[in-house]
Amino acid sequence: MITGTRTISLEIDGRPVTVPEGTTLYDAARQLDVEIPVLCHDPRMRPVGVCRMCVVDVGERVLAAACVRKAADGMSVITRSDKIERCRKTLTELLLSDYPEGSAREQKSADDLLLQLARDYGIEGRAPSLPRGNGRPQDDSSPVIAVDHSACILCDRCIRGCDEIQHNDVIGRTGKGYGSRISFDLDNPMGESTCVACGECAAVCPTGALTVKPITVPIEADRPLETVDSVCPYCGVGCAITYHVDREKNAVARAEGRDSPASESRLCVKGRFGFDYAKHPQRLTTPLIRRDDYYPKGPLSSDVKGERRKKPGGLVDYDEVMPAFREATWEEALDLAASRLKAIRDEFGPSTLAGFGSAKCSNEEAYLFQKLVRAVFGTNNIDHCTRLCHASSVAALLETIGSGAVTNVFSDVRNADVAIVTGSNTTENHPVAATFIKDAASKGTTLIVIDSRETGIARHAHHFLQIEPGSDVALYNAMMHVMIEEDLIKHDYIARYTEGFEELKGLVARYTPEVAAKICGVSADKIAEVARIFGKANAAIIYWGMGISQHTHGTDNARCLISLALLSGNIGRPGTGLHPLRGQNNVQGASDAGLIPMVYPDYQNVASEEARQKFEEAWGVPLDPNPGLTVVEIIGGALDGSIKGMYMMGENPFLSDPNVNKVRKALASLEFLCVQDIFLTETAEFADVILPATSFFEKTGTYTNSDRRVQVGQVTLEAPGEARLDWEIVCEIATRMGYPMSYDSASAIFEEFTSLAPSYSGLDYDNLKPTGKLWPCPDPETSDGVQLLFGDGFPTSSGRGKFVPVDYQPAAELPDDEYPFVLNTGRMLEHWHTGTMTRRAKALHAIEPEAVCQMNPQDLQAMGLEPGTLVTLTTRRGTITLKVRSAPSVARGNVFMPFHFREASANILTNDVLDPHGKIPEYKFCAVKVEKA
Repeated sequence: MITGTRTISLEIDGRPVTVPEGTTLYDAARQLDVEIPVLCHDPRMRPVGVCRMCVVDVGERVLAAACVRKAADGMSVITRSDKIERCRKTLTELLLSDYPEGSAREQKSADDLLLQLARDYGIEGRAPSLPRGNGRPQDDSSPVIAVDHSACILCDRCIRGCDEIQHNDVIGRTGKGYGSRISFDLDNPMGESTCVACGECAAVCPTGALTVKPITVPIEADRPLETVDSVCPYCGVGCAITYHVDREKNAVARAEGRDSPASESRLCVKGRFGFDYAKHPQRLTTPLIRRDDYYPKGPLSSDVKGERRKKPGGLVDYDEVMPAFREATWEEALDLAASRLKAIRDEFGPSTLAGFGSAKCSNEEAYLFQKLVRAVFGTNNIDHCTRLCHASSVAALLETIGSGAVTNVFSDVRNADVAIVTGSNTTENHPVAATFIKDAASKGTTLIVIDSRETGIARHAHHFLQIEPGSDVALYNAMMHVMIEEDLIKHDYIARYTEGFEELKGLVARYTPEVAAKICGVSADKIAEVARIFGKANAAIIYWGMGISQHTHGTDNARCLISLALLSGNIGRPGTGLHPLRGQNNVQGASDAGLIPMVYPDYQNVASEEARQKFEEAWGVPLDPNPGLTVVEIIGGALDGSIKGMYMMGENPFLSDPNVNKVRKALASLEFLCVQDIFLTETAEFADVILPATSFFEKTGTYTNSDRRVQVGQVTLEAPGEARLDWEIVCEIATRMGYPMSYDSASAIFEEFTSLAPSYSGLDYDNLKPTGKLWPCPDPETSDGVQLLFGDGFPTSSGRGKFVPVDYQPAAELPDDEYPFVLNTGRMLEHWHTGTMTRRAKALHAIEPEAVCQMNPQDLQAMGLEPGTLVTLTTRRGTITLKVRSAPSVARGNVFMPFHFREASANILTNDVLDPHGKIPEYKFCAVKVEKA
């Protein structure tokens, strides 16, 4: 660790160098491009000096380990000599004495540092003069990582990678003497431990002790692999990835994190092991048209019909569904889709058409799709899954500070005195972002976690408030009450940059900690304590997830969090800000690109005459001045007949939308549905035309992460069969509907988009590589973009942030005698949304293969239920059956279940009542009955 700004001068191999005080000899040598071999050291982790391979001569009696020895003024260092090389060679021979012949990494990869050292020193095999032990065991229990204790040199890199980079604290040591080895938890097999399979241990391991198991093709040292720098296709963190591609097999062999401001080389289980879905045999490769004898339309597979499943497993049963469709040429399929959509528009009017875009698609595809709906369909009925995750957050942000984007990046938590994480299961939903928060908490940032479940991030918190579901507004009003009463607010900031303070002060005066305690279930003393900690912080940052937004009062929840930040002046400075953690990999970008019914690209309001004229001029057609319908409103329109035709690109509302039984009827009611996707989804069962698209791995495009970082995803694999690029298909549909649309490349589309979106001005494919840029970026050639927003005011009409005081309102549907539990839905670490991709990823499916719900062990005991028992969950909308797990993290009276599993779809149960402002459904709260199946 560098301890100060004082510099010192020394010589390394006769060359002078000046470094800051506290610099190690290893880092000083790197400054001169002098390579010193290491096994136990990784620059990202704390040096420990246990392998001694990095020894250098500093003129003392014994050689010094360069990774831990600090540079000193006037020191003369020799990094290579006969004495040093003999020492390093002997160490290598000793470490190889027990090394298994043909270790896993020797067979599968070329990055075994110990074997590389052996080759460098001309060592072939084990030195016959050295004793050999009886060997240590192997552990094959993990689906993704093989453990060979005989290849372990006890360098502790895996322990430090787990503890210091990922902060999962799973790996330690056990045994004594020769029996010493790494262990998982209390010496459990790796696959039965609390390991989250992020793969960091294997990534930092310098030998064959921890190796990644092959997923698609064998990983062999002599097999050439091409590297492609890209980004992760899953969550909004936007981790930078290098894919190692077997061109002969057209398959990704492995993935590794690469350095980037967004992820700093870290990955989670999905990013490292969830890439093989693109090669799944169920990929759509040919256009499909519904056969005439399968009308009138309806669900085709047994579980989509709501019947008992005929086959085990969770994927769409192609044998049940495919007989309803016939293969077609692209010309026939495109002509049919375009002609039917055009006929509905011309006969019934533009407002009877609608489109669902996808946050899995690129910015370019999102931009073109909304352009198709607006300029060709003639309507603003365009939406995507942001409506189902952070629509209420965006509504509140736009209302209060004039922008729907985050004001600071998630990694800046390292500069915060205090961090609040609320309504976010960060460790499972945004695992890499969570590593930054956990790291900050371990180094002095006071972490406050607020949730109705004791999630993984809560175990790292200094203060955990387990509130009653849906009681957020009462809690935050009480915190603001304490801050105002005890004068812990920033008067100068409030006077200069905000408006509406007196109204807020008047409302929160009623919310004493004692009043809030009765609502939220947290003691009044704890509420006051946390309010004081937050109010006294010099720099505080607030993160929130869908536990805040997915309520009928989600907009109110977000308004309160924004008021907390305004009240304390925690916007626009290092370590401060508002950060709603985005769900999908491109939900920020899709929203920026205009996949929202009330705004054009870059949030330019469709009701604004100035904005409308701008886009009419750019697109050459008159545009609808009326805001369109949202996701749930469009499904309602399909049910009542006001929406007659739809085009869905990469969206699966049958599983993602609330109240599935209603969605089933709505989709069957459409006169025409065109589905464009990579797999036959549940929604596609209702389609008239199905168009095979390309996956993330088969196209180039830009993606904008939760930080506002715009990154380029690059072609990694060849597309299967006749699958086409999404943007090319959209252009074909538009052209056939009478609006010629043609582009040479994705970069040409991006250029048009950025010309109409001021926030993206100046960005292009050249300056976005290799690690992207934050928007806005006034000088892309020299700057990474603007990290901190709104330090000197807000993009509102007054230039001020607005306090919006709100009263506590209960959820729309409360428990009663018939439905006594509260149901909460969400994600699990290994899977993503409707499971279309992750349930076709071999490793992810192996770790979490089936639907489960979680309940408090005391509730299970009271009901006479054992963990693993099949239970029936029933709400006023439907019933499902699945296994139950015991989870102390779930409070009594609550049930949590993920929504990834079609065979036990959570959204059969959820309530489709909407937040009146963000128009988001209440996924996080409904009344449910639990019975033994």
